[in-house]
Amino acid sequence: MRDMVILACTECKQRNYTTTKNKKKNPERMELKKYCKFCKTHTVHKETK
Repeated sequence: MRDMVILACTECKQRNYTTTKNKKKNPERMELKKYCKFCKTHTVHKETK
């Protein structure tokens, strides 16, 4: 039931992280604050398609 999702930085649009989520319990898009090695700072990362 858990699906792989890709997280992309909102600043530079680079796809940095992959994670899993339960789409039945959380149908909306995921947002996490993660470190971006391209921006060299902590930024918000959003789930991509």
